[in-house]
Amino acid sequence: MMLNPTPLLSSPGLGRRRFVQGLVAGTALLWLPPWLVNASGMHGLPVTATGGPPELNGTTFDLQIAETALNITGSARLATTINGSLPGPTLRWRQGETVTLRVTNRLSVPTSLHWHGILLPYEMDGVPGVSFNGIAPGATFVYRFKVAQSGTYWYHSHSGMQEQTGMYGAIIIDPAVRTAPRAERDHVLFLSDWTDEDPMRILAKLKAQPHYYNFNQPTVADFVNDLSREGIDEAFARRQMWNQMRMSPTDLSDVTGTTYTYLINGCPPADGWTGLFRRGETVRLRCINGSAQTFFDLRIPGLKLTVIQVDGQDVEPVTVDELRIGVAETYDLLVTPHAGAYTIFAQAMDRSGFACATLAERQGLAAEVPEMDPPEWLSMTDMMGAMVHGGHQQQAPAQQAHREHAGHGLQPTGHPLAKPSQQVRHARTEYGPNVDMLVDQPRTNLDDPGIGLRNNGRKVLTYADLHTVGGPLDHRMPTREIELHLTGNMHRYSWSFDGVEYGASTPIHFRYGERLRVILHNDTMMTHPMHLHGMWSELENADGLFMARRHTISVQPAQRISFLVTADAAGRWVFHCHLQYHMEAGMFREVVVA
Repeated sequence: MMLNPTPLLSSPGLGRRRFVQGLVAGTALLWLPPWLVNASGMHGLPVTATGGPPELNGTTFDLQIAETALNITGSARLATTINGSLPGPTLRWRQGETVTLRVTNRLSVPTSLHWHGILLPYEMDGVPGVSFNGIAPGATFVYRFKVAQSGTYWYHSHSGMQEQTGMYGAIIIDPAVRTAPRAERDHVLFLSDWTDEDPMRILAKLKAQPHYYNFNQPTVADFVNDLSREGIDEAFARRQMWNQMRMSPTDLSDVTGTTYTYLINGCPPADGWTGLFRRGETVRLRCINGSAQTFFDLRIPGLKLTVIQVDGQDVEPVTVDELRIGVAETYDLLVTPHAGAYTIFAQAMDRSGFACATLAERQGLAAEVPEMDPPEWLSMTDMMGAMVHGGHQQQAPAQQAHREHAGHGLQPTGHPLAKPSQQVRHARTEYGPNVDMLVDQPRTNLDDPGIGLRNNGRKVLTYADLHTVGGPLDHRMPTREIELHLTGNMHRYSWSFDGVEYGASTPIHFRYGERLRVILHNDTMMTHPMHLHGMWSELENADGLFMARRHTISVQPAQRISFLVTADAAGRWVFHCHLQYHMEAGMFREVVVA
């Protein structure tokens, strides 16, 4: 732990933050040419406040959606904000109470708010075109529902790319029965990614050149290093494997630090947020990954992290040095800082950048920021066997079982299904232009921390470490399985379920009240954070044993995992990858419970 005598400008409060950010952004706007100010619509707009949003308490909330000016990188841009701050206000509710949220749209386009991980009537879920029509410009929509749970959650837009441009915030739900606090102090750490580019322009670039933002491509120098480390045969074999597959071993993230600035509580690394503590007290960190596209590997050098809650649900405490927090996941941690200052360090999974903040005894203290770990290549561990390239002419191997697309998967057996099926069943729709690889020999282990975190000398959290307190909510065994394959074609930048993009898909049907198993089989080289709206996803291991209650489950490359669902929420819901650009490119399905 090293102290830096240079004071930081950051503050856990908003007063100085608003002043500093307003000064920077306001100065930038003054120097912009008149044509740019007028064309961008920035003239006269309020400036976005960052660095620890306000907390709103109670049962009635008024939220205003608008465009406000923001300066993260030195260039003035427009952000889509909630009540003028980024992140939006932290909403504090109490379990058992009914909340009313009046959301007014001050934008020129429709908007929406989705309450991520919250159990509610489907009409309140906030997905335009599925659960409601969206909020028209100038209109106010009233969300009203009873709060059935407690824990740490978040909310965000489900309209277009508004989430990428800043429309998100934290939710803290206190339990109905007051209990002794687990910590003397409580901080929200909201992780996100910011780009000065138009998100639709980013998507267009990815469609035209999928590796546009990936500057970590294999080089001649890498090959020379491989030769000295592995020998000529293995080095050539590895290069030949990737060349034959026409894929890159560095495809960890589609959108990278090339365009992203990584934020904690709206602050970039150069202007980091500071959370205070008193010596020896226990601090609770509510970590939320509200980014559009970035997996973060989080650690605090010098401190152990005790995980006590995941996706809002209490877990048996487990102490680690580091954890990967997937897009849309939440992790509550306990730490006990001793003195001075500590750096909260969250590096992007592809090592193209990082977010950082500080825990300190007083303002002005800072700790050393560690170097990022070197980027790693995907390996056969991330492939796990044969991969069959897709295409119109590709025929299925004779030994493969098949199923028709539509999300039906396996039909009821009439008997409880204690263990998930391990037989791979590719849909016939996977053998087409939207799929560039198939995985016939997936892995089912949950104890892999993922690429970049294996054997790094630190104790890293894995899904195998997570055990929700109290076990499953429903002790029935499933009587039906639905198998869905996560598919894509990187060269076309197409993402889908079973090779079918959302626009050509049909709904997945759950029967109201049934207990069923959903099997997710990742046929791609990328990790997908999968979010089912409206119902809990109860993660299980390969033997069918309950592990953890989740609202978002990250599925690693070439991995096959499963979770149980009790279909107790009638209505129209959605299931999608929470990587914004994957969802926009087709990895999105409607789920009907009836």
